Amino acid sequence: MPVTFPTVRQIALSLDNVEECSSYGTPGFKVRGVLFARFHQDGKSLVVRMEIDKRDDMIATDPDTYFITDHYLNYPWILVRVSRVHPVALRDLLSAAHRSAIAAKRAPGRPTHSKARG
Repeated sequence: MPVTFPTVRQIALSLDNVEECSSYGTPGFKVRGVLFARFHQDGKSLVVRMEIDKRDDMIATDPDTYFITDHYLNYPWILVRVSRVHPVALRDLLSAAHRSAIAAKRAPGRPTHSKARG
């Protein structure tokens, strides 16, 4: 069964404490205020949070499914062609991205975006 964007949404929203949001004008998903996945503006791909080393391995293993653009070169994100990814792999990717976002939220020294009151 091929993956569709409603499938992505269903998997993402099944994870703990996930909220749907808008990111760069596309639907996205956050956990505790940290983005972990969003639809890409090309309408065919998903942008998923991922460590750069692991991302590079995934791209080398299956470049028809996983890729990046120059924009993401120095950022911990991977692009996933929704039409090519297996549903089980997608669930694993989103679960790992979800955990990564939670860890990033807990990381010491992470900048906050609260407004000063005055």
